[in-house]
Amino acid sequence: MPGIDECLLEAMTVNGARGAAVIEWTSGLALGMVGEVRDDDPEATAAETAELARMAAEQRAFAAVGAEDAEEAGGAGGASCVEDVIVTTGTCYHLLRFVDTAFDSGVFFYLWLDRREGNLALARMRLRDLSDRLTLI
Repeated sequence: MPGIDECLLEAMTVNGARGAAVIEWTSGLALGMVGEVRDDDPEATAAETAELARMAAEQRAFAAVGAEDAEEAGGAGGASCVEDVIVTTGTCYHLLRFVDTAFDSGVFFYLWLDRREGNLALARMRLRDLSDRLTLI
């Protein structure tokens, strides 16, 4: 199973990829980052994307339908988890993909795509695959 660096390098092979990161959303720290970052400030990029991820993940409005019933019945706690957050601008796609881990952690992939060259649907499928294969130790 690939680690963070291998997954980030593979994420950069997505058409239109400008930058990629694996970020821990509770602290806002980047566990790994490659490519370009906005305003040449990797710490600010990680913190800002973590804030967006945290807001989406913690809001009941974005929980899966019926997730409350599954949790009350002793079902999987992951049933209410947000899978992706997508932000589009006139020139870019920003894709955040949450990673399921064996331990209690809030980790997500962040992929920044050029809108003219990138394919959002394909990028989403590639990030889903990478998040399933990522090994966090």
